[in-house]
Amino acid sequence: MGDRALSRRGFLAASAAAGLGMTALSACGGDSDGGSADGKTTIEWWNISTTEPTKTVWAGLAKKFEAQNPKVKVKIVQMENDAYKSKMTALTASGKLPDIFHTWGGGVLQQQVDAGLVEDLTDRTKPWADGMLSVAKQAYILDNKTYGIPFDIGMIGFWYNKALFKQAGITAPPTTWSGFLDAVKKLKAKNITPIALAGKEKWPGMYFWAYLAMRTAGIDALKKANENKDFTAPGLVQAGQHLQDLVKLQPFQKGFLGAAYSTPTGQAATMGNGKAAMELMGQWAPVVEADSGKGLGSNLGFFPFPAVEGGKGAITEVFGGGGGHALRKGAPQAAVDFLKFFASEATDLVLVKKTNTLPVVPGAEKGLSDPNTKAVQAQLKAATGFQLYLDQAYAPAVGQEVNDSVAALISGSKSPEQVTQSISKTAKEEQ
Repeated sequence: MGDRALSRRGFLAASAAAGLGMTALSACGGDSDGGSADGKTTIEWWNISTTEPTKTVWAGLAKKFEAQNPKVKVKIVQMENDAYKSKMTALTASGKLPDIFHTWGGGVLQQQVDAGLVEDLTDRTKPWADGMLSVAKQAYILDNKTYGIPFDIGMIGFWYNKALFKQAGITAPPTTWSGFLDAVKKLKAKNITPIALAGKEKWPGMYFWAYLAMRTAGIDALKKANENKDFTAPGLVQAGQHLQDLVKLQPFQKGFLGAAYSTPTGQAATMGNGKAAMELMGQWAPVVEADSGKGLGSNLGFFPFPAVEGGKGAITEVFGGGGGHALRKGAPQAAVDFLKFFASEATDLVLVKKTNTLPVVPGAEKGLSDPNTKAVQAQLKAATGFQLYLDQAYAPAVGQEVNDSVAALISGSKSPEQVTQSISKTAKEEQ
């Protein structure tokens, strides 16, 4: 990933932008072992599970862990995705992280590791972590050391409304980009909103450009661009041109630029209430659709991002990642014990059965019953390549620029060429 040294100035700038003072920054982490006068150890667990049923399920698991460990108290802090990322950026700048915190791995975790803020779990999690799925662990293994433990693995793909597809005369999910654009046109011809998008939050729009980049230029081109700090290769520009072709069809719901992801009027609710035919989202989508809206039940289907004719990528190359937990440097043993508890087959079965999480412990596969979850897992097992989310694979400033520039392309204020130039500029500044 090139020069990955922590840009403290960049973190401090982001902290100021987030409006987080040093009082807030010093509210967690540090060198304390979490001990108290009554002999209990308190561990602070930060996560992004704010939607149901996951929020309640996770709270129940924390209570179960406390019951098994009477001398430990788990303090849960839950935040929405974007708010969490902003807060963690500020905390990283302060040099203090929570005891246990959500991570996607990749470049963001690498910078936290380079800053000396993350516990090396290589020895402390053997042998129980060795039995977890290899593909699920890869994003958290940096320089041959383990810095995070996964609880989920999955991919981004198109979730679609079978009834609306049938109403528009679409007999099967498209497998090519031209076929996808034709499907969008057929849906619009029937006055059906083709795609739900949370334009306000930016990261959902990034998924389109990332997949198109993979399909046109190939996964290796994205890796090479990051290493060389140059994203202006023709295939990456073409990705923006393909996305521009989609945007010109006006496929998104009314007011999408101001729409959030999981709010009552956001992307997931629009999809879950049957007001759009598709959304490009991860394996968690059905749960959030049902929490934010009504959910589609048996009308919900899944298909992989289409291939681009003439492109270097294949439809079997997937984009996504999973969720994991890392520990602050010097976190108490109770935090390691919690990771072990969370990575157990018993806990993974609860997550699989109650939240449609894809299993990361092989023995928990028996808990799979939802056909769409099985479809995602089948795609993952057949994958010939895997690309981590770009806003996590790259250094934080670069990942944010990808999100910002793609959002500008979708809103019409940047050209495909300007997108790649802006990302390259930020990448060079991060050296």
